[in-house]
Amino acid sequence: MTAMLNLLTDIEGLSLGHATDLKLGSGVTVVVFDEPATASGIVLGGAPGGRDTALLDPAMSVEKVDALVLSGGSAFGLDAGGGVQAGLREIGRGLQVGSTRVPIVPQAILMDLLNGANKDWGLHSPYRDLGYEAFKAAAKGPFALGSVGAGTGATTATFKGGLGSASAISSKGHRIAALVAVNALGTATIGDSAHFWAAPFEREGEFGGLGLPAQFSNSDLSLRLKGMNLTATTIGMVVTDAILTKAQAHRLSIMAHDGLARAILPAHLPADGDTVFAAATGKMALDNPADFMELCHLATLTFARAVARGVYEATALPVPGAQMAWRDRFA
Repeated sequence: MTAMLNLLTDIEGLSLGHATDLKLGSGVTVVVFDEPATASGIVLGGAPGGRDTALLDPAMSVEKVDALVLSGGSAFGLDAGGGVQAGLREIGRGLQVGSTRVPIVPQAILMDLLNGANKDWGLHSPYRDLGYEAFKAAAKGPFALGSVGAGTGATTATFKGGLGSASAISSKGHRIAALVAVNALGTATIGDSAHFWAAPFEREGEFGGLGLPAQFSNSDLSLRLKGMNLTATTIGMVVTDAILTKAQAHRLSIMAHDGLARAILPAHLPADGDTVFAAATGKMALDNPADFMELCHLATLTFARAVARGVYEATALPVPGAQMAWRDRFA
């Protein structure tokens, strides 16, 4: 096996691509599977936006997906899935339906329309083209974190949000990794400090190595929101190389939401659209139920770590009045 990069691309059988537009203050990230991957997901935020998310329910008949898409742009960003679908169709991918193929491309979007960047794009939104660009850029190996792709325009209650990732290996050698675009109504940091809520799960100083504060004040635990405008939603995925059923993938997505709730306070608010996908590339069998439960545990930990990395790696947008990044204050 290849060495671990602490990224989603540590999972064998997928590629990842970004499209980033700093003037737009938004972007798209796509994960393309080498072969259709078993997938599911769950929405726990109160204001979600998505494409083909209903088919991920374990009760629905479609078992596998060709790609997963994360995008900015709110409802306009749903066009990105069409761009990815066009790229997949171009190379002959998709579910065989009679004489044609239909690429299966579930997508989640976040709201970044009010971050101060130029959203005057004219008649048609740019997201279909950004989706196609991200698809064409998909590659294996290292990729950028922070204010790129779907995390370009993301914000939180305290600091600039961004795209984060983290990975782990189970005791039996199964790999699991998370990818998340952090655009929370709440905060990933504790009070006014540099500390992250996800600190107990950090590995090798991946988001500063600061640990937790010595104690928590009432202010640390008070409600911090970035406003009542619908500017929120944290979206992401966990992917493993294990062989899973669709029902197991669904459970994995639930466990990843536990990681979201450990890394963001508060999470799953009425104005959040928090959505998490889970997929399995099916390269390695599970020997017993305990192996799957360990993957569930790691889904929680890796997702929490990925959230913190997304904020830690973010940089402020190059627009007047842009939200300060964590690095602007604490780096």
